[in-house]
Amino acid sequence: AFYGKGGIGKSTTSQNTLAALSDLEQKILIVGCDPKAVSTRLILHAKAQDTILSLAAEAGSVEDLELDDVMKIGYKDIRCVESGGPEPGVGCAGRGVITSINFLEENGAYDGVDYVSYDVLGDVVCGGFAMPIRENKAQEIYIVMSGEMMAMYAANNISKGILKYANSGGVRLGGLICNERKTDKELELAESLAAMLGTRLIHFVPRDNIVQHAELRRMTVIEYAP
Repeated sequence: AFYGKGGIGKSTTSQNTLAALSDLEQKILIVGCDPKAVSTRLILHAKAQDTILSLAAEAGSVEDLELDDVMKIGYKDIRCVESGGPEPGVGCAGRGVITSINFLEENGAYDGVDYVSYDVLGDVVCGGFAMPIRENKAQEIYIVMSGEMMAMYAANNISKGILKYANSGGVRLGGLICNERKTDKELELAESLAAMLGTRLIHFVPRDNIVQHAELRRMTVIEYAP
């Protein structure tokens, strides 16, 4: 699972990582757990995928949906699902994550998949957003952060959530991924935070405009400029 502060680039980072994995002939399912529903758009070359919650609202309930209604196939046959969220100010987005994951399990979405990736909003580690951590849905959590204070604050909070459930389940913090924002001493700050959390800095992603160029075309970098 990929966690991180809103706007930090976790959806872009996760989709680029998964596109590279799919080039290695791995079968992948992406489960977007962010109300913005932007976890799959680079894979699908689309604006935003219809979400489980919005489709359920149209159909009447989640029980009225079929797996084919909510799952789209994108780049290199990557399977894509977005849980979505309620209208702003109404309901609980975390509850939507729980509903969506339960629906996917009941309908066999995980069959024949090598990797399942959860792309999760990490500003608020409430019960719903913590579900991949709490109920052993994810084995490894990667936190996307930068040298900015609030991004590191969110990373620390997410780590607390992982620690809370690590003993009761198999979930572990895989490491930090630093998305460079050109702040002062960013690499040193990221390495220092990783050391304090007892983890490692997996990768320091240098800022490069090619990522934005690819995003404008709704593509991953590996597809846009292989």
